[in-house]
Amino acid sequence: MANFIVPSTNRPETDTQHRLQGPIHAQRHVRVICIGAGASGLLMAYKLQRHFTNFSLTVYEKNPEVSGTWWENRYPGCACDVPSHNYTWSFEPKLDWSAVYASSKEIFQYFNDFAQKYGLHKFCKIEHQVISAYWNNENGGYDVHIKDLKRNETILDHCDILVNAGGILNNWQWPAIPGLSKYKGVLLHTANWDEKIDLHGRHVGLIGNGSSGIQVLPTIQPHVRKVTTFIREPTWVSPVQGLEQHVFSDKERLDFATKPNVLTEYRQNVERGLNGQFGIFLKGTNTNNDTEVYFRQQMTEKLKNPYLEERLIPNWHVGCRRLTPGVGYLESLGKENVEVVYGEINQITEKGCLCDNGNEYPVDVLICATGFNTSFKPRFPIVGPSGKNLQDIWKDEAQSYFGIAAAEFPNYLIFLGPNCPIGNGPVLSAIECQADYMLKLIDRFQTNNISQFAPKAEAVADFIAHKDRFMQKTVWHDPCRSWYKGRPDGPVTALWPGSTLHYIEAMMELRLDDWDIKYNGNRFAWLGNGYSQTELDPTADWAYYIREKDDDEPISRGRKLRLINRSGTVQANVGVSFTGKKVEEAAAAESKL
Repeated sequence: MANFIVPSTNRPETDTQHRLQGPIHAQRHVRVICIGAGASGLLMAYKLQRHFTNFSLTVYEKNPEVSGTWWENRYPGCACDVPSHNYTWSFEPKLDWSAVYASSKEIFQYFNDFAQKYGLHKFCKIEHQVISAYWNNENGGYDVHIKDLKRNETILDHCDILVNAGGILNNWQWPAIPGLSKYKGVLLHTANWDEKIDLHGRHVGLIGNGSSGIQVLPTIQPHVRKVTTFIREPTWVSPVQGLEQHVFSDKERLDFATKPNVLTEYRQNVERGLNGQFGIFLKGTNTNNDTEVYFRQQMTEKLKNPYLEERLIPNWHVGCRRLTPGVGYLESLGKENVEVVYGEINQITEKGCLCDNGNEYPVDVLICATGFNTSFKPRFPIVGPSGKNLQDIWKDEAQSYFGIAAAEFPNYLIFLGPNCPIGNGPVLSAIECQADYMLKLIDRFQTNNISQFAPKAEAVADFIAHKDRFMQKTVWHDPCRSWYKGRPDGPVTALWPGSTLHYIEAMMELRLDDWDIKYNGNRFAWLGNGYSQTELDPTADWAYYIREKDDDEPISRGRKLRLINRSGTVQANVGVSFTGKKVEEAAAAESKL
C-alpha cells in the first residue's frame, strides 16, 4: 500500500496545501511528549505503538527506573490494596502473583516486565524531569523544558500533543509540622524510604493512619522495641470479607498458568465484586447502611478498648475517606509495644513529637506516613495560548473535563486528573478507557487539519455543576478530612460522579460538541483530492460493502453496549458485601436517589 504522508506542521498554509494533494484522512506526523513512565505513561506508549504509525513519542521520567509510584514506594508492608490479579491491564494478566495482595516490589516488576515485553523503554528517558511547558503561538504545540538530572542540564523539546501521566499520589512532601528540621533522630517518609535503615530493637514513631500507616504498623510492630503511633483523626478500617490475604499455592499458580479460563474466570469474578462496591458510597442505601453497621462491629471487636473505639471509629459515613483493607492493623494497636497518641502534633522537637496533650514523646526513628500534594495543581508551569498558567487557574479548585483535559489548554491531556474514578472502583480499567479516549482525539488530530482541541469552558462548567450536585448524595460529601477534597467542607475534586463502569460508558465515544476545535485553513481540507484511502491501497477490496447479509455492528448506543458487555451471559451479578448479605438490590435502590 502506498501511503500519502502529510509533513509534521501546524502552519495553516502548509498543512492545507499538502492535504489538498492527497486522499481523504491523510496522516500527518504527530509528535507526543508524555510526562511520567508510571503505569499510565507506559500504557500510553504501548497503545500508541500498537495503534498508530507516523508518530514520535518521548516519555520523560524523573526516576532512574520506570513504574512510577511502584518504584518509589518501598516502605515496610507496602502493597496494593486491590487484589493483585486485578491490578493488571485487562489484556495483560500475570500468571504468578505470590498472593492476593502483592507487595510493591512485585507490582514494580509487573510494570517493568510489561515495558520490557513490548519494547517501551526505547520511548523513555529516565532521570529527566519536566520543569515547564509553554504553548508556542507561532507553530502550535508546546515547548517543553526538561532537566537532565544526571548532567544537571536543561534541554528543550517540542510536541504537538502533551500528555501528563505524572500521577496523583507520588508528589510527596514532608508534613507541615513546625520544627521537623530540628529532629535529630532518623527521619523517614514512606514515599522516600531508605532501605538501609534497620528498625529492629528501636523505638519508632509513626505519624498517620492513612493507607501507608495502616500497612506500616503491623509490619514493623513485631520487630521493633516500641511503636508510638500518632493519630489525629478517626478512619474506617476495612475488613477483607471474601478477599482475605492469601498466599497462592504452587498448584494454584500452576492452574492459573496452564488450565484454560481458570485465571480469567477468577479475575472476572473479583472484578465483578469490585464493580459492585459503588452502592457503599451512596448515602441512604441498604448497602451503605449495612456496611457501616458491620464495619463498626468489626472495629469494636478488634480494638477491644473503649478509649480507642471512641476516638478511632468515625461519626461520618463509611467511604468518605478511601477504604483500606487493614490486615492486622487494628489488632496491632492493642499490642503491648504499641502506644497510641490521639490528637495533634504541635511541633517536632530534637527528640520527638510534642503533642496537644502537653506531653513530649521521644523516639529513635520518626516515620512520616503522611504528606502528599494532592491538589491536582501541576508541579510545574503549564502556560496556554492566552498566557495563563494552569497552576494559577487550579490553585484553589481544579476543574477538568472528565478528568482528562482543561479548558483553554489545547492539546494537553491528563491521566487521572480531577474528578475521575480514582476511588470509585477498579482504577486500571479507568486508566485504560482514558488512554483510549486520548487516542481517539489524537487520531482525529492526525487525520484532520486540526490545529487545536480543548474542552469548552461552558462544558467544563456544566460538568462541575453536575458533579457538585451529584456529590451531595454521596458519602464523599461528609465533613471528613480526605485527599478527595481540599478541605473537609470543600468540593470533591478527586472522584467521578458515578461508578467506574459509569465512567467507562461515558468515555466510550468522543463528545466533540464539548470541545473547542480549531483548524489549519479550511476545516474540510482533510477531504483532500477526492480519492479515498481505499483507492490508494491496491490490495484492498474496492467493493468491501457488498455482502450476502447485513452483518453490521449495532449502531445504536444501547445495542452496541449490550454486545460489548455480553448482556445475557451472566445469571446475576452480586457485588462485594462485607456483611455477607447480597447487594443485588443496590442498583435499583440507588437509581431512585
